[in-house]
Amino acid sequence: MVEAAAPRAVLGIETSCDETAAAVVVGGRQVLSSVVSSQVDLHARFGGVVPELAGRAHVELLSPVVAEALVEAGMDVRPPPRRGSTVRLPPVGEDPSRNLAAVAATVGPGLIGSLLVGVSTAKSLALVWDVPFVAVNHLEAHLYAASLEDPDLRFPTVVLLVSGGHTMLVVMEGHGRYRLLGQTLDDAAGEAFDKVARFLGLGYPGGPAIDRVAMEGDPEAIDFPRALMEGGWDFSFSGLKTAVITYVRAHPEVSTADVAASFQQAVVDVLVEKARRAAKQERAEALCLAGGVAANSLLRERFLEACQADGLRPFVPSRAMCTDNAAMVAAAGWWRLQLEGPSPLDTGADPAMGLCLAG
Repeated sequence: MVEAAAPRAVLGIETSCDETAAAVVVGGRQVLSSVVSSQVDLHARFGGVVPELAGRAHVELLSPVVAEALVEAGMDVRPPPRRGSTVRLPPVGEDPSRNLAAVAATVGPGLIGSLLVGVSTAKSLALVWDVPFVAVNHLEAHLYAASLEDPDLRFPTVVLLVSGGHTMLVVMEGHGRYRLLGQTLDDAAGEAFDKVARFLGLGYPGGPAIDRVAMEGDPEAIDFPRALMEGGWDFSFSGLKTAVITYVRAHPEVSTADVAASFQQAVVDVLVEKARRAAKQERAEALCLAGGVAANSLLRERFLEACQADGLRPFVPSRAMCTDNAAMVAAAGWWRLQLEGPSPLDTGADPAMGLCLAG
């Protein structure tokens, strides 16, 4: 375990998919900077992320994004002098929080080409600056997103993690200690949003598009199925997606806004109901929302209402912290550094990495 006399800063790097991001976070909580360069416009014309294009864009964007994050945070990192050199470089500063403790990067899950750009860059910087490298699980990083803006994290906390690639219920028993209650058996919620939006001709990314159009529709217009609503903790959204397609083909005159609103309502009903029951079963003190779909307006509203009704402490990140960002990576990296120390420099990227449940 690595101990420090005072909280120090971690540079986080995130390149798991189509967001190039870097951030500096002190003590796992205080965000000094968070820079995100989005590739949405690059991939929009293809209706989804093109892995090869994403990887190339990361190569071009990562260095300036890291530089911007360091400048914005007021960091003055310089490489140490070579062995035997008499050159003495000026200190970083008297404030320990401005000293870099480590460089953390997402190593998985994600697109392999994109991950490798961030991992190789982080290792290089760690070597140049003579600081530890910390490998971060992208899913674990999402668990820490809400605590960056509300550090009073309470355990046990049930986390509803909903993104384009994952939908899961996780019990966070402590830092680095997790239990998986349930996860999607097929499509993730975010994936279903994207596929339904594409079918309806609403464009990419699908989540924001459906959220926007649904505001003009009637959520009770169509009674779409709520799969696995009462059974266990797992999720399934593939059948709902198929139900939407089948209904629209059978009723071509139906309002797109009504379809979007009814579909969104069905997704949110399942997510919120399962999260509430999980919190009750686990006797949790808090309920946390995480992942890109956590930016959805209806989900945020219903989630907060459920917490108020059940007497739970809600942790809902800002929309900026819901999507992929490096601040959550830096925060998770800081806690991993305290728990396990530096990661080996031969740690590779793992596109299929699951959430580490050992604690």
